[in-house]
Amino acid sequence: MKLFEYARAGSAADAVRRFGPGAMYLGGGTNLVDLMRLGVAEPDRLVDVGRLPLDTIEQAGDRVRVGAAVRNSDLAGDPLVRSRYPMLARAVLSGASGQVRNMATVAGNLLQRTRCTYFQDVTRPCNKRQPGSGCPAIEGDHAGLAILGTTHACVATHPSDMAVALAALEAEVHVTGQGGDKVIPMPGLHRLPGDAPERDTVLEPGDLITAVELPAPPPGASLYRKVRERASFAFALVSIAAVLDVRDGSVTGCRIALGGVAHAPWRAERAEQVLVGGPATAEAFRTAAEAELEQARPLPRNGFKVPLARNLIVRTLEELAP
Repeated sequence: MKLFEYARAGSAADAVRRFGPGAMYLGGGTNLVDLMRLGVAEPDRLVDVGRLPLDTIEQAGDRVRVGAAVRNSDLAGDPLVRSRYPMLARAVLSGASGQVRNMATVAGNLLQRTRCTYFQDVTRPCNKRQPGSGCPAIEGDHAGLAILGTTHACVATHPSDMAVALAALEAEVHVTGQGGDKVIPMPGLHRLPGDAPERDTVLEPGDLITAVELPAPPPGASLYRKVRERASFAFALVSIAAVLDVRDGSVTGCRIALGGVAHAPWRAERAEQVLVGGPATAEAFRTAAEAELEQARPLPRNGFKVPLARNLIVRTLEELAP
């Protein structure tokens, strides 16, 4: 591991002030420390923000503000979150192990890097680590990688379960940085690879997430479901966060976000448009899923994700429909 400077920030403003070229923020460290051990991340300075007073969950009117330093286990177990946003609590509990959730922070969960094996192996080329070096996953091991929003430069997937639920809930991410304060909607924090796959998010250098704000729970029933290769400690092959509001047999509102299929949490806008105003039937759910997955561009060994995603959408919406 490369030698680095360490500084503990006393406030969010102090953290931004201490940030500079070669610096990285350290929260719970459950992802960053692993990447440093692998040689993937080599910061010159770590600015520790894990002990900032950003670890509260507070209700303000019909909204809930979650501090960036809240531990994942505390978020999933909070009575307010469990009662108002059960889909989010379930998504958080679907990720990692209890020990990791006890350390990982909300901001760190959102900003974790892909688990693509080529990204984590510094002996191999990877456009996310070294722009322009190539994407060997396209011809290599890509069974668990993206089918939507890919480019010739990158087929990696974003690993967060929490981010998928937040995309369906349309949460807002509060950020402070050298340019001042701003609010970024979900989806919108994460970006597709485009021609700059090394950039996971729209954050600028020095930007620090301070909170995630949850809007009033949307009407209807909600559910998070994750399909993985084993029962625990595995990232999603495909996951879904869905909200469905049905009245008199018709869909009056619908939100669907998918995980495990793209470089960012994937909001299924085409499927939503097909569903709203139509009947809440299995046939309609299948039509909507197929409309969404017309955009899929699977590689030779991950084509199974297309029917898997379709069936997951249909089954989840059927369960949510009264």
